[in-house]
Amino acid sequence: MEPKKLTAESAPVFQEGISLILTRWSALTAAVENEWGGRDSRGKANAICTDVFSFFTASRAEPLYIDDLEHILEEGLLSLNTLVEDGSIEEVAEKLMIMHEECLEGNYQSVEKLRTTNPPPVAHVQPSNVEDEDDDDDDEDDNMSENNAENMMVDVPNSQSSMNPVGMVTDEPKPNHSAEAEDGWFVVSSRKNKELVPLPRPLSCLSGEVCDVSYQGFLSLLHESPNDLLCIKSIHAQIITNSASKHHFLASNLVKSYSELGCLGIARKVFDKIPQPKPILCNSMLSGYLRNQCYKETIELFELMGVLHWGFDSYSCNFVLKACMELEDYERGREVIKRAVDRSVDGDRFLGSTMISFFMKSGDFNSARRVFNRMVERDVVCWNSMIGGYVKGCYYDLAFDLFREMILCGVRPSAITMVSLVQACGGMKNLERGKCVHGLVLVFGMGTNVLVLTALIDMYSKMGEHERARLVFDIMPAKNLVSWNVIISGYVQNCLVHESFNLFRELVLIGGSFDSGTIISLLQGCAQVADLENGKVLHGYIFRRGLDKNLILCTAMVDLYSKCGALKEASFVFERMKDRNVITWTAMLVGLAQNGHAEDAIKLFSRMQEEGVPANSITLVSLVQCCAHLGSLKKGRSVHAQLLRHRYTFDVINLTALIDMYAKCGNINYAERVFKDGSFKDVISWNSMITGYGMHGQGHKALDIYRRMLEEGLKPNQTTFVSLLSACSHSGLVEQGRSLFLSMEKDHNIKPTEKHYACYVDLLSRAGHLEEAEALVKQMPYQSSHEVFEALLSGCRMHKNIDIGTKTANYLLSLDATNPGIYVMLSNIYAEARRWDAVDHIRGLMKRRGLKKTPGYSLIEVGKQLHSFFAGEDSHPNSEEIDQILEKLKSELEASGYIPDTSCVLRDIDEAMKIKSLWRHSERLAIAFGLLHTPEGSLIRITKNLRVCSDCHTVTKYISMVVKREIIVRDANRFHHFVDGKCSCNDYW
Repeated sequence: MEPKKLTAESAPVFQEGISLILTRWSALTAAVENEWGGRDSRGKANAICTDVFSFFTASRAEPLYIDDLEHILEEGLLSLNTLVEDGSIEEVAEKLMIMHEECLEGNYQSVEKLRTTNPPPVAHVQPSNVEDEDDDDDDEDDNMSENNAENMMVDVPNSQSSMNPVGMVTDEPKPNHSAEAEDGWFVVSSRKNKELVPLPRPLSCLSGEVCDVSYQGFLSLLHESPNDLLCIKSIHAQIITNSASKHHFLASNLVKSYSELGCLGIARKVFDKIPQPKPILCNSMLSGYLRNQCYKETIELFELMGVLHWGFDSYSCNFVLKACMELEDYERGREVIKRAVDRSVDGDRFLGSTMISFFMKSGDFNSARRVFNRMVERDVVCWNSMIGGYVKGCYYDLAFDLFREMILCGVRPSAITMVSLVQACGGMKNLERGKCVHGLVLVFGMGTNVLVLTALIDMYSKMGEHERARLVFDIMPAKNLVSWNVIISGYVQNCLVHESFNLFRELVLIGGSFDSGTIISLLQGCAQVADLENGKVLHGYIFRRGLDKNLILCTAMVDLYSKCGALKEASFVFERMKDRNVITWTAMLVGLAQNGHAEDAIKLFSRMQEEGVPANSITLVSLVQCCAHLGSLKKGRSVHAQLLRHRYTFDVINLTALIDMYAKCGNINYAERVFKDGSFKDVISWNSMITGYGMHGQGHKALDIYRRMLEEGLKPNQTTFVSLLSACSHSGLVEQGRSLFLSMEKDHNIKPTEKHYACYVDLLSRAGHLEEAEALVKQMPYQSSHEVFEALLSGCRMHKNIDIGTKTANYLLSLDATNPGIYVMLSNIYAEARRWDAVDHIRGLMKRRGLKKTPGYSLIEVGKQLHSFFAGEDSHPNSEEIDQILEKLKSELEASGYIPDTSCVLRDIDEAMKIKSLWRHSERLAIAFGLLHTPEGSLIRITKNLRVCSDCHTVTKYISMVVKREIIVRDANRFHHFVDGKCSCNDYW
């Protein structure tokens, strides 16, 4: 039986089948989303549906039998129903793709072409690209999803309807087809923003005749077509149908069109169909990869061009060199330049500009200048590349010299030129030159250029000229988002947080848009002034807008809460974050460290390592500071090793942190070695070393290094004299301290601050010069601070001066009645004078006011773990062994001549209880634990949060002699090195 042919009468039946397919579209999308679930599911649904439509609508050189059409229609509907009902997505998709391939390859019976004298107009759905059947192409899926292809509507007119010029169906009968109509335009409409957008496309007529579209016509279509994937695919299908797909220029334009839509997979398939591509086609593919940030693919294609001996030109080298810059692959970039020079294509000004930028970015400024000097034709872009490169490399004077040369050569600067010069002024911190450049901006007629004016706002803000910055901002005729962000950020940089919020309100009131950068600046402002209230308001806004997944915003919130001391909120934000980078971890770690939770910070760092997050230098420096706070030398040395292993630059910050850590962990010798090995030392590094010597009671070494610092030409600052006076105080160097205090203003023009007076008062008080110290307090040019009176009170307690001590304590309580330390110190003064009634009164006051004494504790590091002991504690797992060690030590020490000093027990109890109380002090428990768990003869390090009492000081001297060990104790004031019954402080602390 002869198969039925597709006729004008049977065509509407086929159209109804297409309509049935369309009704399944939404169900199909839902099924795909349920099956795949991921973010690309809608794109996959679109891709499958597009392929299904292509079965029935693709233009062909040969017609189909109706039997074939009915079979395909039946199979397509069955597949879609299966897809919707049981979600067997991948199997159905594969089946449909196979059917599609069979149809396109012509696996159906061939008959003579069907011709109809007056075929009804039929609207076809756009066919998918016949060269692309890869449903997993992410770029294509994403693009289709963005264009809402699932909402595509096809207008299918009946035989009595006609198509109006914009593709809508009308009820007016259409006359016989004209030639234009047969070649003509059929419309597929996509629903965008609830409006029908017509997409033009040339189609062959239903009979299968090929449209006679010229080469130039296809180029025009590609250039004039809207930026829509379906439209480009339609044109591509017609190019193939007209056997024009091998034309290099057409292929180049197709590659360009697909690349602009992000469909690199399709673009590469078009490219690969050309056996010997010319440079114009290769450049389109290279440009597409570069545009879509596929830098490795750009380089790989260029290398393939070399292997297969395809030609290349200056544009090819230009694209590849830019990819090398993005990847910072400078070695390969130099190879590209060498090939360009060998091929003599390096004279092109575009490639020349890129070569200059490449050399500038790689730090080879001399090579960049040589390329620039060799260029015959130098436009403003070339000059901008050189000037901008000098600015980025901080060669500001060279940038201005080149600008003068540019003007002399008659080249008019562009906005980019002026932006580079403005940035140079900001980098130089040269306000006067910045004003001159501002004048040139006006001279060259760029006074309304948003880019240049925004750069000026940034420059003035960074130099503290916020009023000038605001003036420039106010006169801007048009302000964009970047301008608003720069001015708001400028106010934050200048600590004008209130004004930054006023600007933000102004932006909101005028209906302006803002982004995460705006919010980040405001969060940083809140962190600066510890404005927790406004910070929480911003947090609420971030949450409401669904921005709480933004990594940078969440990191800024962690930093804000940490700096406001709200660690609970900081931890809440941190733990909710699914993606955390090293900056986020560091913000949380620094927050813990700065709020006195050093041990928690170290635990967080261990967790960070377990999760495989590599630390940066800021993380490690913060960790070094935690180790210094805890006195954890082992962890501190481990962090130092990581800094060395990862070859981080040992700048002043790293160097100072390590010196401070080793000094505070009791190893002043290591601190000295780090200091000596440092290649660059500024006044901060010298100050750290002076402080380290001071806390170890080595006042003379502190003075020696100060003299060396002066010999090397460094000028001391305020911190230098704080460290020196503190060192003199811990070593009892009264005369040297007095001389330094007087030389501050006289020799170095440094006016003493309250901190310097506090150190000087402490020096005099420790040495017993209480009357002189009291007189100095009265003569101070400032209203005396807490620090000054607390130093005097501490001296009164040390030397048991009740009169001055009582007056000082009363004055301190009038300033701050909630400081428990003052009550404790006054109570101790009365207790040492055996005035128990006054002691009871003071303690009663504390109890009524809800104040508690800070409990004394000691830390010892054994292995990789820190162990803490509180005074009188008996809950430690090793309590029994510790008690046995202490009993044994007590007997040995008493046999060696130790006599308990019960005056340290400031409670009204009997002598036996006082002795028992002394042996439960936290440092003795820690020493006993150290003797129990460390190798014989090894060093024991103890960190105590309060001042060591005189009896514990004596006991530790005896223990070091009896057990033949060095014991280092760091108390609240200084370090004590106990060796063979002697202490480094010489009993002066």
